[in-house]
Amino acid sequence: MLTKEWSEAIEGFLAHERAGGKRTDTNRARREHLQHLARRVNVGPWGVSADLLLDYLAAQEWAVETRRGRRTSLARFYDWGAYRGLVTVNPVESVPKVKMREAHARPAPDRAYHEALMAARPREKLMLRLAAEVGMRRAEVAQVHTKDLIEDMVGHSLIVHGKGGKTRIVPLPVSLGRAIQHAEPGYLFPGRVDGHLSARYVGKMLAALIPDHWTMHTLRHRFAAKLFALTSDVLMVQETLGHASVSTTRLYIPRDGERARAAINELAG
Repeated sequence: MLTKEWSEAIEGFLAHERAGGKRTDTNRARREHLQHLARRVNVGPWGVSADLLLDYLAAQEWAVETRRGRRTSLARFYDWGAYRGLVTVNPVESVPKVKMREAHARPAPDRAYHEALMAARPREKLMLRLAAEVGMRRAEVAQVHTKDLIEDMVGHSLIVHGKGGKTRIVPLPVSLGRAIQHAEPGYLFPGRVDGHLSARYVGKMLAALIPDHWTMHTLRHRFAAKLFALTSDVLMVQETLGHASVSTTRLYIPRDGERARAAINELAG
């Protein structure tokens, strides 16, 4: 159970984050990260030393991406504490930075996607299609609203609410556009998080449907790989996925060794 000191500190920090324009889903994650720490130390928030924090982090068996996110939340929290004069030193400064591991494209195979579609109910099928046919993240899928559907002379497009409050417009396959057009007005996937399902719950639902070790995010990789194979336009893939950097997009595109070998042989005569 959280102490009053921890609860007040966390809520004060989150109010500061909201004032700065942080999104609801980001703040929800920050709260979970800080509460996890609070329940595993026997001191108040401003009594957490660098050594105590190192012991706490070393005891967690987290993936690299998870560890990076937790470190960021803690660093922002103690930066806020220093700004308010509640702590003199940010203990996270003594925590080693988490290096990004070398990432590789992991597109789910067609077999996994089709098996998931066969097992899915109508609502889940729509979630799967938004991930695999439009390349949307789980948080973006969770927030789809019928008012975000755009129709012009060419067809339907969707306003996607991405990371950091950024929006982008992506074209929709004809049948997917019609499915959203004929849905009940409002959020496509109603829930208790500001009226829609949480990103975590969407991911959990689809993880139960996609076979083997494939995930909802690997459907996004699948979309990126197929779009690049059809267009050879990495900038188009970047824009459609909503990546800030093309270097991130390149991690979603598998290297075509066979194509490279053919080109090299042709160059060699």
